[in-house]
Amino acid sequence: MGDSAAGAFGVMVACAILWLKIAALVSLDPGAIGGLGRTLALMAAAGWGRWGQALAIDRYVYLKAQGKGAFHKQQWRSPQDLWPGLLLLLGLSAGLFWAYPQYWIMALGMVLGGFAIAFATGAWFNRKLGGHSGDTYGAVVEWTETLLLCLLTVL
Repeated sequence: MGDSAAGAFGVMVACAILWLKIAALVSLDPGAIGGLGRTLALMAAAGWGRWGQALAIDRYVYLKAQGKGAFHKQQWRSPQDLWPGLLLLLGLSAGLFWAYPQYWIMALGMVLGGFAIAFATGAWFNRKLGGHSGDTYGAVVEWTETLLLCLLTVL
């Protein structure tokens, strides 16, 4: 953020994201999967959010010559930095399906929904701004987490 002061719209978006996450977590069935439903949803949301950020670093140009996110873009080793996280997230969903096959919809939603949301969020910022900055990298994480938690609530 070039200006450390948050404006009215920034505060409203932060509140909206916070309330959406809280509502999604409260709405998740606490007894699902032997009590692991919320834990797995949180793990998937956090993982896909960070993977979406890595995908944005990999795919899109960085907008500022000097910025806090520039370090990540300069140190990036494409595409080998994407694979470990992706394999871990696929393993999380596969483990859920293997241990609790009756929750196959949640496992599939974690994979397909997580990938689609992570990809679409980074692409949306790139289309709107022509690239990314450290702020949009963080926004990709937050929006991916929020939207995936909302999706898993519906499933």
